[in-house]
Amino acid sequence: MILEKFSFGIGDRFCRQGKAQLAAVMKAKQQGVSITPVWNKSAREHSIIGTRPSDTRKEADDAVAACVWDGPYFVDADHIGLDNVDEFIESSDFFTLDVADFIGEPADKSDVNSFVQKHKKFIGSLTIDGVDETFDITEKRLRTIADKFLLAVKQAGKIYRHIEAAEGVDNFITEVSMDETLLPQTPVEMFFILAAIADEGIPAQTIAPKFTGRFNKGVDYVGDVTLFAKEFEGDLAVVAFAIKEFGLPENLKLSVHSGSDKFSIYGPIAGALKKFDAGLHLKTAGTTWLEELIGLAMAGGDGLAIAREVYAKAVSRIDELCAPYATVVDINREQLPAPKIVERWDEEAFASALRHDQSCERYNPNFRQLLHLAYKIAAEMGPRYLNALAKYEDIIARNVTDNIYERHIKPILMRLDKS
Repeated sequence: MILEKFSFGIGDRFCRQGKAQLAAVMKAKQQGVSITPVWNKSAREHSIIGTRPSDTRKEADDAVAACVWDGPYFVDADHIGLDNVDEFIESSDFFTLDVADFIGEPADKSDVNSFVQKHKKFIGSLTIDGVDETFDITEKRLRTIADKFLLAVKQAGKIYRHIEAAEGVDNFITEVSMDETLLPQTPVEMFFILAAIADEGIPAQTIAPKFTGRFNKGVDYVGDVTLFAKEFEGDLAVVAFAIKEFGLPENLKLSVHSGSDKFSIYGPIAGALKKFDAGLHLKTAGTTWLEELIGLAMAGGDGLAIAREVYAKAVSRIDELCAPYATVVDINREQLPAPKIVERWDEEAFASALRHDQSCERYNPNFRQLLHLAYKIAAEMGPRYLNALAKYEDIIARNVTDNIYERHIKPILMRLDKS
């Protein structure tokens, strides 16, 4: 299986917006831009909502059939490890191997020695096309990088071989994810991580590093955009060099996690992709759930009542909701409106506070971040919430499609030559 040049992770908390998501991808195709849709949902999200991986597969298959989509598509077992991968084997053909927890854990000394010995040819001055600086590689530096990342890559190898034993060779897409950690990987670290991935025999088609800055859920990038742009270009150059140097898949590309709504870096990303003629995998999972909530609010009546109730309960349970996402949210609680105030908001007031339009005075990123985490509350509503999604399907679908196409696809991929 081959993942094409541009792909979008279009996760969907409640498995109800597959057609609306696919409509955005089809709209891009009509404009000459080919994007492979990848429906992704993590074990954490399944457990919170009460769904199963087979539900994500059904959503994808049903959307493809309903929309008569004739292009490739995949279902991603998002952020899996050895402890939960078996739940996804039957339903998935894309696996995001999450090994961030193993970064910094010491690898076996013999493995480190073997890695250093194998790659000692890089000791000295390392130059990479597309990167201005020259890297001074000493044996100590090489050993330090191996100590930090080798165990994580070894773990990815174990997970990959476990999946391969069940799925067969070349029957699934592999992504290696190292983004859920505190410190970003430098381009030179990325180079040797890719060397280790090749040594493990992992045919990775995407790699998800931790980038500089904060990628908080559902809101814009927080950090130095210029520094990010330099780092992103460096990583693209490293990937291109590593493909040739280590025999990794020719379509290997960067994957940006929590990539939805990072509007301030979409321009630099587009520029870098064009400069290096590179591909991209962008994960936009939680933004669909927020568009559902905006659609319900805009519908008024019982839809607005549900949106208000979700927020009121989210405020009362904020610590619980934030705990699993502590590294990717930054909520100023003093800037959250009191539930009794929100209870008086009309359709436009609620939607405007939640919709990610930074030119709107009503927009509140703290309100948005909290509601991004509040899908657990909607799940607890059971049929009441799901019935509302069905009742107001039209208005919700328009929001979902417009959000993915107008705010995510166009700012990145429509800037590139359609060739």
